[in-house]
Amino acid sequence: MIRWDDIDTVLLDMDGTLLDLHYDNMLWNELLPSRYGAARNLSLEVAQAALFERMKAMRGKIEFYCTDQWSEFTGLDVAGLHHELVGLIRYRPNAERFLGWLRANGKRSLLVTNAHRDSLHVKHLHSGVIDRLDVDVSCHDYGAPKESAAFWERLQSEHPFDPARTLFIDDNASVLDAAARFGIRHLFTITRPDSARPPRPDLAYPAVDDFAELLPHSETG
Repeated sequence: MIRWDDIDTVLLDMDGTLLDLHYDNMLWNELLPSRYGAARNLSLEVAQAALFERMKAMRGKIEFYCTDQWSEFTGLDVAGLHHELVGLIRYRPNAERFLGWLRANGKRSLLVTNAHRDSLHVKHLHSGVIDRLDVDVSCHDYGAPKESAAFWERLQSEHPFDPARTLFIDDNASVLDAAARFGIRHLFTITRPDSARPPRPDLAYPAVDDFAELLPHSETG
């Protein structure tokens, strides 16, 4: 599926790509609305509607991914809520094996995530994800989300890479679109970011569900 001789650098998203998105969906769609509703004497449905409306208005902006912003909006310790579901933090199929193969074969790997550093810290504590890659970058380091050209320009400036010889894997189509506009040649997405949900149909980019699908045939036996 990939001509690895043509790839020097691999950029990898975290939530829904390396790690199962089920954790985040439970946190943001269930736990946060439940606590928000309890604090304001609202039903779960009303609390969800209020939060989802806010999320819809902010989607694609850096504030959407900011735990501090959500703490201010809800009056809750959103970073603290992350610790309550750590049992759901897990790698997607063969993601660890894939990362090990990249390192063993001299491929430079960068974690590029929209997750706030608070969230990244919790996930690293329970997965060791940062240690498995050469560089870790949060969009909050740059003040711009991956959906923006500013993110890619800053990433290129601080961690130079050849877009024509770079592979980028992300479950977010808007992010992949931004990477494509920047000139990144090899783009893949994820069929099923959340293990508790069915595979997504009609994806705009080549997709995999298991990272073993990306390994050379000699490694998949």
